[in-house]
Amino acid sequence: MKKHLVLLAFLGVVGSVSAADIVGNAKAAENKVSMCIGCHGIPGYKASFPEVYQVPMLGGQSPKYIENALRAYQKGERRHPSMQGIAGSLSDQDIADLAAYYSQQK
Repeated sequence: MKKHLVLLAFLGVVGSVSAADIVGNAKAAENKVSMCIGCHGIPGYKASFPEVYQVPMLGGQSPKYIENALRAYQKGERRHPSMQGIAGSLSDQDIADLAAYYSQQK
């Protein structure tokens, strides 16, 4: 019985960690940005699928903006097939790391 209570208490603590509790690590994002720079690293780049779309530069954006945008793509609130696929593959830690990285760029 005690083992079950300890396990339930542990799961309650682990389960209470939210995305808001995660701290972004810009250094860790250096290995994660390769999927972003192909579009977002080209000044004036326009994507042509599914429609012509002006791709924004991410450097200098606020971390909260980047986090919110990626989560909106994950939920389908923002529609762009490529971004929905990429955002869908990201963990909360990945999102925080990318937001920290791009907020420090110019």
